[in-house]
Amino acid sequence: MTTNKRIYLDHSATTPVAPEVIAAMLPFFDRAYGNASSIHAFGQEAKVALEDARRQVAKLLNAEPGEIVLTSGGTEANNWAIKGAASFFEGTKKHIITATAEHQAVLYPCKFLEKKGFEVTYVVVDQYGMVDPQKVADAIRPDTFLVSIMHANNEVGTINPIREIGALARERGVLFHTDAVQTLGKLLLDVRGMNIDLLSLSAHKIYGPKGVGALYLRQGIQLDKLLHGGKHERDRRAGTENVPMAVGLGKAAEICGSRMEQEMGQLRSLRDVLYEKISGRIGGVRLNGHEKKRLPGILNVSFDGIEGDALLLSFDLAGIAVSNGSACTSGTVEPSYVLKAMGLPRGAASSAIRFSFGRQNTAEEIDQTVDALDEILARLRKLRRR
Repeated sequence: MTTNKRIYLDHSATTPVAPEVIAAMLPFFDRAYGNASSIHAFGQEAKVALEDARRQVAKLLNAEPGEIVLTSGGTEANNWAIKGAASFFEGTKKHIITATAEHQAVLYPCKFLEKKGFEVTYVVVDQYGMVDPQKVADAIRPDTFLVSIMHANNEVGTINPIREIGALARERGVLFHTDAVQTLGKLLLDVRGMNIDLLSLSAHKIYGPKGVGALYLRQGIQLDKLLHGGKHERDRRAGTENVPMAVGLGKAAEICGSRMEQEMGQLRSLRDVLYEKISGRIGGVRLNGHEKKRLPGILNVSFDGIEGDALLLSFDLAGIAVSNGSACTSGTVEPSYVLKAMGLPRGAASSAIRFSFGRQNTAEEIDQTVDALDEILARLRKLRRR
């Protein structure tokens, strides 16, 4: 089956840039093109736009604008939070705590630091991909300087109890960082109430442009710089600010703040309807992730006896875009390390597909996806029996 139009169900990988965001960015490519560090009128116009964007992001986090440092995206923000803290504490403390199901933009910096003599405890997640705060508490040592636990898992959508984890970290005098790339604009984020010291975010997951993000850096927290050069971003991150992209991030954050409740209800409905129709019509289906404590826009399921790559390619040929994990791990033939960390058998991990929903998705697209899935599975299972 080929759908009449292409259907995009991979919004956790990236989102289309919203028309309002594009409109907000355009003047800063050709008319208001000044360098935000310049003191003349062209530069000051760019500077005002940059600070407006900072305020828009801060409002979505219940933060102060001065606590928002612009970056090239979530990966840079994660690297800076982890490596910057390690460099600052080097020689006094050497222990980091994270979890086995974190994004690679957290795991790889930790692996890098282990080669430099730092020690990392990788807390094991449960069958849903969730981190137990008690396991974090038990892992804290006198020389622990950082706990980094993601707000919600990017593959299965399971939401971690970061308020509790942040509280116990603060009680023990340990910095708490959370990767909120998947939850910004989808869940309520309150860095004050959630005991967060450092938070990473990215624009392209919330209908903003690629190549821009931010690190929330709680006032008073010190990190060593990741980039050296000029005194940009209040002397915290060197490099001429990418004003058009920052404007896009700010506008995308503003839109998410105004539409969050309505949109999340819509995504939750699409997610639940898709799972109900799949499980009611197709046998051998397994839900991955927590049944209730998960993001409204992610559905991760495994199909008995099917290779995920074959299913993924068949969907693509049918005009439907889905994924079998994080876009950052594409190209590997190994099952998802997140699903393996959750304890899934190799077969279930290898057959998993992630559907992730966005603003433009409709109930009609869900029906077309189920019809296509039914045909694809019938064909693939028939081939497997030969």
